[in-house]
Amino acid sequence: MGLENETVMKAFRLYTLLARDSTAGKEWLQLYMSDDAVRGLVDQFAREVDCAVLIAGEQLYMIPETRLSPFHISNETLKRTYLRANAVNADLYLMYVCIIVLIGAFYDSYQTMEPTRSFLGLDEWTELVNERITLLKSHPEAELKEMEKEFSYNWTALIEKWSAMDDIKETASRQSGNTISRVSFMDTVRKFLIAQELAADIGNQEIALTEKTKVIVQRYFMELEYNRGILEFLYQFGVSEGEGSTHAGDL
Repeated sequence: MGLENETVMKAFRLYTLLARDSTAGKEWLQLYMSDDAVRGLVDQFAREVDCAVLIAGEQLYMIPETRLSPFHISNETLKRTYLRANAVNADLYLMYVCIIVLIGAFYDSYQTMEPTRSFLGLDEWTELVNERITLLKSHPEAELKEMEKEFSYNWTALIEKWSAMDDIKETASRQSGNTISRVSFMDTVRKFLIAQELAADIGNQEIALTEKTKVIVQRYFMELEYNRGILEFLYQFGVSEGEGSTHAGDL
């Protein structure tokens, strides 16, 4: 039996809203939850553009699942919109690593399925990233090169980028455009997360994860199919007692 035109149009209007804004509010969520036919159509429309529809709190979200999706944000757009004008791919991938470390802090180095803390400060987050980068530097160069092939991450470039930034003050080495501090870079990442509704600013340079992020973490970050072993590589070694706690989430 064919679907009624009204049902198809309801689903199409909801999909159009998600395609335009990537989110829809409580009224649309209720429709999505209560009408099986509408939900099936919206999910089908989303799959056709390599996206998934997620429920987080009282909101619906549509997120791209692959780079082939027309809703996937390109690297160039990310650099132009959220990073510096002279940003390069190393800046972008360093931002990804900062986000991975942020989530690892909330999920006890990815050992838990639920967050183990409610917020994280910018300074502490910066130190956690520094710990991960320091541990990356402890890998033999040959191993890093091999891992670069497997994960498509230029780990050496990330280490160099981070090392060229000053710890606190704006006195970083003026080479290759590295003229910002680590804290300034982390603040840029923080603003990106807030703009994408992946984090909420709770004041005092502290952020909390949104319901959207919690759903994404459970659905994608914990699955080897999606993270390609990057989490295991970054967190295979803990931090020694002289440097900090064993797990990032313990700090």
